[in-house]
Amino acid sequence: MAEAKLRKKDAQTIIASLEAGVVPVKGVQHVLVGRSNEVKEIIDTLQNLEDGNSDLRFWVGDFGSGKSFVLRTIESLALQKNFVVSTIDLTPTRRFYDSSGKALALYNEVVNKIVIKNNRDGNAIETIVQQWIQVLLEQLAAENGLTVPALMEKAHWKLVENAILKTTNSFYSSGLSYEFGQALMKYFEGIADDNMSLQIEAIRWIRGDITTKTEASKELGIKNVINDANYLIALKNLAELFLKIGYKGFVINFDESVNLYKLPRSLTREKNYEMILNLYNETKTNEAKGLFINFGATKHTVYDERRGLASYGALKTRFGNELMKNKDYVNVNSTVIDLKPLTPEEIFILLTKLLEIYNTAYQTTLVVKDSEIQQYMEDQLNRPGAAAFLTPRSVIKDYIEILSLQRQNPDYSFSHILADRFGRKSAIVAKDADDHDEIEVY
Repeated sequence: MAEAKLRKKDAQTIIASLEAGVVPVKGVQHVLVGRSNEVKEIIDTLQNLEDGNSDLRFWVGDFGSGKSFVLRTIESLALQKNFVVSTIDLTPTRRFYDSSGKALALYNEVVNKIVIKNNRDGNAIETIVQQWIQVLLEQLAAENGLTVPALMEKAHWKLVENAILKTTNSFYSSGLSYEFGQALMKYFEGIADDNMSLQIEAIRWIRGDITTKTEASKELGIKNVINDANYLIALKNLAELFLKIGYKGFVINFDESVNLYKLPRSLTREKNYEMILNLYNETKTNEAKGLFINFGATKHTVYDERRGLASYGALKTRFGNELMKNKDYVNVNSTVIDLKPLTPEEIFILLTKLLEIYNTAYQTTLVVKDSEIQQYMEDQLNRPGAAAFLTPRSVIKDYIEILSLQRQNPDYSFSHILADRFGRKSAIVAKDADDHDEIEVY
């Protein structure tokens, strides 16, 4: 992933996110270290999707191991290649199967978090629809010897309707294709009549915000709605729509899959796993056109045969030997990809990058010697339970905190703050106020 020049504002966003223990939505390429195999596989998969294919992957690791980081990397790479992307967290109120609105809430969140290359702030679905309608009108005008304003007149609306319905009726997943066509036509009518309310209602239907057939019929003349039972069809329809109107496909990233593992009732977990099985089958057989599904999951979520995905026999069978991975092997071509810990060398590079980003964010010139970074890493490794502590998240948070202490307490060196933090006996290194030479204070 090519690195653009880092701006102060972006650096501030990155540092603020990392300080909070979350992955930055933007600028992830600036802190991407040690995932070259994974990045190559992501690029290859996206290339394959550009031909209308589909896929599904599980990115597996312990808390803080980089799952969310990989999902944001997928998002960044996909946006560069002109995919539509949505990255969301699974929560107790958003799940794959439910009959009380929680599955619809999942769909709603996916649509609300949609981003595209020129709109990375989320909620881009209306931008996509609006831009396509404009392109469609220009094409129809050229084909029929008309002007775009002429197509806005009711006498020519049938031309627009036929073009929209031709697009949606060609969907491979046809369950809601006609209704999608109706909603898109109503959006056009709202533009033509300068009826903002009609445009809003059309987008509300696409988002799944209209939840009763009565309201859908009254506001739009549409006799069906997106609900808990058919939302996966709606997602597949969206993926095909994006393909038809010029995007490379639809990438959906589901983070915090551990929330499925935490569901208390075994029947509820089973129903959710069944929906994931359906997604697995349809993406692996390319029945879901242009759809790339990714899950960020803990090892227990995937491998636990009592509560995890492996507890659902059909999924366990499909994963096969992927549930028997050896920690020493790397295989990024499989459906379940175990994220290996960063090597000491990769962590060193990461910390060096973070110093540069921190200095850009705060417009400072903090200096941390290579030997001090190495000492920081040794202190981390010497902590009780270092295997659990030495995750990218914990290493980053601690390091940024020490940099902040150094910035706000310039009389003390990185080495002294580090020694104090890890309880090592050390001379306090301060700076003489007159000549700025380092002196020892005991």
